Amino acid sequence: MPPRAKELTPTQIKGLKHPGGDRAVKVAVGGVSGLHIQIQSSGAKSWVLRTRYGEWTERRDSDGKVIERGRKKREIGLGAYPDILPGAARDKAREIKAKLEAGIDPIAERKAAQAALIASARRGLTFADALDKFAAEKVKEFRSEKYRVQWKSTIEKHALPELGKMLVQDIELQDVLRVLQPIWTDRTETASKLRQRVEAVLSWATVQGHRTGDNPARWAGNLKLVLPAPSKVSGATNYPSLQLGDAAGWWRALQTREGMGARALEFQAMTATRAGAIRFATWDEFDLQAKVWTIQPGRKASKTTPSDKAKRIPLTDEMGALLESLPRMKNSEFVFWAPRGGALSDATLGKVMRSVHEANQKAGGRGFVDAATGEQAVPHGLRSTFRTWVAERTTYDGDLAEVALFHKVGNKVQQAYDRSDMVERRRAMMGAWCGFLSGCESEKVVQLEGARA
Repeated sequence: MPPRAKELTPTQIKGLKHPGGDRAVKVAVGGVSGLHIQIQSSGAKSWVLRTRYGEWTERRDSDGKVIERGRKKREIGLGAYPDILPGAARDKAREIKAKLEAGIDPIAERKAAQAALIASARRGLTFADALDKFAAEKVKEFRSEKYRVQWKSTIEKHALPELGKMLVQDIELQDVLRVLQPIWTDRTETASKLRQRVEAVLSWATVQGHRTGDNPARWAGNLKLVLPAPSKVSGATNYPSLQLGDAAGWWRALQTREGMGARALEFQAMTATRAGAIRFATWDEFDLQAKVWTIQPGRKASKTTPSDKAKRIPLTDEMGALLESLPRMKNSEFVFWAPRGGALSDATLGKVMRSVHEANQKAGGRGFVDAATGEQAVPHGLRSTFRTWVAERTTYDGDLAEVALFHKVGNKVQQAYDRSDMVERRRAMMGAWCGFLSGCESEKVVQLEGARA
C-alpha cells in the first residue's frame, strides 16, 4: 500500500508553487486518499481526485498468471482553488468516494444534472418570446404583408395580455380558456383563428424542446369538450343574396349601367366568383380561344396559397362577349381597371349594386333584398344565389356547383384522389346560369348527358 500523504494545512496549500516547465503538476494534499491540488505553469490551481472504481480487471502473462489486478483509474475534477477551499474539497472528495463505493458513477451523474439544467433553461421560454421566434418563420408563408401583420396582431391583442409573460411549459388548459372564453361567443370567427394560432405557437415550442405534454390549445378531445362548437355559437349569417325571382330584373337593370364597375359586377355574377378575383384579373390569365380563365396559386386577392393548384374557370359565350367588348387601358394589365389604371377598389362593385337597388326603390319597387333578412343584396351574395339556383331550378349535381364555387368537396381522402376540376361540365352549367340571369331559361334546367364529359 502506498504511503499516506501528509495532510497539508491551508497555508501550506496556498504557498505551493509550480516548479517550472510547461506541464501541470499535482501535489497530494492528504486528509483524503487520492486528493491532489493541480498547479498549472501559469500558477492557476484546481482540485483533482485520483481514484479507482468499477469492476476489478486482471492482466495475465502468457502462462495465465495474474501479473496485475486492479480497477479503472479516473481523475475527477472538483473545482478551482481558492473558489473551493481545502476543507470543502476534502468533504467533496469523501462524498464522491462514497458514491463510487455504492456503485454510482459521479461523472455520469454530473453530466445528467448538466443536461437537465440545459433542458430546463431551454424550456424557460415565455409565450411572448415563443411567438416572436415562431412568427419570424411562419409569416414567410404569406404573400400579403397585410395578412402577415394581421396574423400576429390577433395573438398580440388577445393572447399576450394573459399568456405573454408565462413560460410555455407552464401554460395549461385553463390559461388558454382565459384567452378564448371572453370572445368565443361574440367574436367566434376571430376566437377560432386565435385558438389555431396559439396552438401553432405551442406546438412549435414543443418541437423546439421548450415544453412537453399535450397541447392545451388543441381542439379535438380537448377544448372541444369545454367550449361550444364555433358553428353553434358564431351567429354568423350568409351575405345578403339576390332572390331567384328578382334575378332577371336585377340583371336587366345592371346592364343599363355605364362604367367599368358595372361590367365587373356583370362578370362576377356570370362567373359566381369572388370580388377579389374579378378586381385583380389580368389579361394574361385569359385564353379567349380555349375559353378558359386561369388563376394561378398565390395570385393577389385570390383564395389560393402556393401549395394550391391553379383555378380554371370556364368561359361561356356570354362571358367571352363581355370581355371582348371591354376597352383596354394602355399600360394597365387589369381587365377591369380603375380610372387611374390600377385595380378597382373593394367598394366599387358594392356601390354599383347599391345604386341598382336604390334606383329600383325610387321607381316604386322594393329593391333587391335578401329573402330571409330583408337586407340589400351584396356582390358576394350572388354566389349564394347561384348555389340556390343549382339546387332549386336545375338537376346539376351539387358537388359540381361546389367545385364551381371553389369550395372543398368531400373528405381529405376524396380531395386527394379527385383532382378533376370538370371544366367542360361546369361550362355547360355556367351557360345555363347565364341564361337564367338573362331570363332565357326553361322552367327546369336539365343536365344533358353530353355535358358529363
